[in-house]
Amino acid sequence: MSGTIGDNVYRASGVIASAAGGGISWQSVTTGSTLTVVAGNGYPIDTTSNACTITLPASASVGDEIIFTDYAGTWATNSITFDFNGLKYQGQDDTYVAEYDTNDQVLHIVYIDTTEGWMPILDQTVTDDVPTPPLGASLNDEGIIFGGCVGGPSCDRDISNKISNLGVVASDVTGVGTARAYIGACEFGEDKGIIGGGYLDAGSYTGVTNLVSDSGVVASDTAAVMEARRAYQAATFGGDKGIIFGGQKSGTNDLDTINLISNAGVVASDTTAASASGREEGMACEYDAAYDKATAIIVYGGTAAATPASTSNLVSSVGVISADVTSISGTSRRNGAACDYGGGSGIIGFGTGPINTSNLITTAGVVGADVTGVGTARYSMTACEFGYDKGIFLAGTTGSYSGVSNLVSETGVVALDVTAVATARAGLAGCSFN
Repeated sequence: MSGTIGDNVYRASGVIASAAGGGISWQSVTTGSTLTVVAGNGYPIDTTSNACTITLPASASVGDEIIFTDYAGTWATNSITFDFNGLKYQGQDDTYVAEYDTNDQVLHIVYIDTTEGWMPILDQTVTDDVPTPPLGASLNDEGIIFGGCVGGPSCDRDISNKISNLGVVASDVTGVGTARAYIGACEFGEDKGIIGGGYLDAGSYTGVTNLVSDSGVVASDTAAVMEARRAYQAATFGGDKGIIFGGQKSGTNDLDTINLISNAGVVASDTTAASASGREEGMACEYDAAYDKATAIIVYGGTAAATPASTSNLVSSVGVISADVTSISGTSRRNGAACDYGGGSGIIGFGTGPINTSNLITTAGVVGADVTGVGTARYSMTACEFGYDKGIFLAGTTGSYSGVSNLVSETGVVALDVTAVATARAGLAGCSFN
């Protein structure tokens, strides 16, 4: 991508965005075979049907500027050529041929003096019509939420909602997968997701999983491999794999069970944590700016009999959970949510109380101090990444069910409530995909 161009910013999409203070005046797209240009203008040149000969101004003053950009990405097929019109171009006179024949090229020329004439100050290809993820960010651009509890006699749902790359929550979709609540989800394979476990209306627990495709389609149930449980922590690690830890099942409220998820979405058999304290209702997310060594962090949570733990555990790039890190910053809590943002950082938000507190997680896995007071205080919501480097907290309960959402910027700032589109519910799960 280019950086600043005069008074304009060149975006990844190939659009020049005007900034305050004047500068280049952008003209309509040119499709003809010839064009005479004027200093101070920008010209998108579409050579889909033919090459274009561009006549530069017959006179120029020092500092005059003109910008050209390959509108359709076709200059390699049909090039542009300059007629210098009596002036010089990079010190060459009219006998010299200046041809540009690279797709997605942007060219910014400035008149220097009579000796050198016009000179390029930017000559660069811009090939990313869609922004690439920042270093450390997952490849996923959209999100999906699934399941949840709406109270009353039916405390499980098979509702899913997609989240666009702009953080817009879509309407409900129903009917795929076992309806359940208090489930978990994470990404795998760089562009897909997995949803698993949960609590059924009948009071039983399940270990079934459902894969989410790179287009956000939730698949039918996959028979359980993981221990049937609810309220566990799940996160991506190693860039393309996942981990499930802890949870609750009938009679046992502080599980220390681990299941690794391969980059193909295969759930491994149960293992037991070597040194991490078993707990439920914690939060987990990916962090670390080195994308190929991305790791995860599991934060807070507790047991049914104890107050929330002020504890975190780091997950290595090969899925090994560290011993407890105790007395971490921030308000200890359960039933919040977490996601990564900004290409390597993480954020924890909300939780029992209810509270509207968030804590940022650095690229070294350090939990920051409380930031309070944004959004409706609630708990048992979900969170996921979208748009490569932003996040969203969604739904939950305040004592009554909520469907509101709060966007998280690429710098970790939590926005005010966005009115609910999704069905108000709690105990749902979310992950990113695509």
